[in-house]
Amino acid sequence: MDGSEKKRHSAAERRRILEEVTVLGRRQGGVLSRSQAYAAGLTRGELRAQVRAQRWQRVWTRSICLHTGEVSPLGRRWAAVFEGGDRGMLDGESSLVASGLKHYEVDVHRVSVPRGVKPLRGAGLDIRRTRRWSADDLVATGVPRTRVPVAAVRAAMWARGDRQAALLLTMPVQQGMTTAELIGRALLAVRRDRRRELMHAVVTDLLGGVRSLGELDFARECRRRGIPEPDRQVVRRGKDGRHYLDVCWDDFHLVVEIDGIHHTWASEVVPDALRQNDVTLASATVLRMPLLGLRVAADDFFEQVERGLRAGGWCAAA
Repeated sequence: MDGSEKKRHSAAERRRILEEVTVLGRRQGGVLSRSQAYAAGLTRGELRAQVRAQRWQRVWTRSICLHTGEVSPLGRRWAAVFEGGDRGMLDGESSLVASGLKHYEVDVHRVSVPRGVKPLRGAGLDIRRTRRWSADDLVATGVPRTRVPVAAVRAAMWARGDRQAALLLTMPVQQGMTTAELIGRALLAVRRDRRRELMHAVVTDLLGGVRSLGELDFARECRRRGIPEPDRQVVRRGKDGRHYLDVCWDDFHLVVEIDGIHHTWASEVVPDALRQNDVTLASATVLRMPLLGLRVAADDFFEQVERGLRAGGWCAAA
């Protein structure tokens, strides 16, 4: 029976159907598609009656929320996928956030569908037809979404600017969601894109061991200025266990800690200070370079880096 049938349900049957759709909705953030509701046994009239009675609410055109409060983030993700149809899946930055990317917010739900599917439109919704759509990219559990390496590459392709593109390639690796190798494999499928060269450069640096956007830029600046290539993400052991140094030159007893936005989070301030003190007590010079400084005062900071290297015994090539 589909939603077009006029059959009236008994009270017991209606309760059973409502219980079934409620259980399904709970797994999907309080949201289910109209087709799911009809498959469970609801008629179109019964669904309309729930909305008119203000017990349920519509979400875009193809979904129903089983309450009238604010739709949860998970519910919005499911509803966005339903708008894409049977083969829709969250993609790009939306897929990354759904997979657990932290400290990044999306204001538009991006969904990819195969070529030939008519895209729908809605506030906060971006459904994209792509020739790169493949069922092999689908994550098997949870809200339908692309695998993290594929999502990272597409997020970079669709980013508003190059800086955001580099960030969206870097953060999933930094947060342990995937590896640079897997992103590199996903990138091989991209034959034409205006950011292809940039993405290749970022992934190449990531394969070299870079774990944050500041370290990417720092490594490039070192090469450009003729400064020796630093060791990156070197492991040290302190009282609180293992920690990483952003970049260092062991031979010259110099460490540079690059302060991105995460260093302003309260949870990072004390561990960062303790880590720096441990390194300093081990007879190494520690320089701090704010990421903003790398943008607006690079010459001043790299002059300090060169001074630190010379103090440790480095001699620049003539």
